[in-house]
Amino acid sequence: MHHNIHKDFISSSIKDILKNAVYASAGIGNGIQTFPLCDYIMQSVFIKMTGFQEQKMKCICWEIATYDYEYRRDFTKTPLGECSRYNDKNDIYKVLIKQIENYDLDFNEIKNAINKPEILTTTISDIENIFSNTNLLVWSQKYFFDFKTIFNDVRETDFVNEKGSLFSSPLLQKIYKDYLYKHRNRISHNVSSYQQNLPTLKTLIQDDYKYNNYFVYFAILVLIDEIFIQLYNKYLTMLNSI
Repeated sequence: MHHNIHKDFISSSIKDILKNAVYASAGIGNGIQTFPLCDYIMQSVFIKMTGFQEQKMKCICWEIATYDYEYRRDFTKTPLGECSRYNDKNDIYKVLIKQIENYDLDFNEIKNAINKPEILTTTISDIENIFSNTNLLVWSQKYFFDFKTIFNDVRETDFVNEKGSLFSSPLLQKIYKDYLYKHRNRISHNVSSYQQNLPTLKTLIQDDYKYNNYFVYFAILVLIDEIFIQLYNKYLTMLNSI
């Protein structure tokens, strides 16, 4: 049996951050005077979630490098970076798939080993359940409605459907790259402090503006988290079988 020092962290759910935010904000009510808090709380939760996931990606790489000497050589040569871009996560996805394939499993067997329908349905239902009857939802009704509409069109074929692509859906990739990642950079590099926070009318009438939505970001981060937890657990099973 291999000793995996990061196992508990990698297997822990990013959804705990959302639950803690709901608990923390439950006592402040939802009167109009509390509205300015909403963006502050959502922003804090979002940046915590992106940081958590970036750290998890690094831990997965460290774990693989511990047992695969060939990967370790490449890993020590090329700096990992922040692991926050879509391409970073996609590269780590491909590495994990390749590691599992080393144990004579083909990609279809790997794909069938992770429960994609469950990942998708629980991602949506858990976010709905975590936020239902909360002041965070009262503050953000329209965004919550848009999130449900957008994710109603996501299918299990949109992720882990190809060996080289974490998201096979161009829409999920677009939301991650053009909205989630850019928003993460705006907050973490504090560029919003010298930009106008309010969108222009022209921006608001663009259909794409609906993707600029914390609930959508949370759902995508949870989806990625669940995929990596299941793939990592499959990798561990194969590793411990030798």
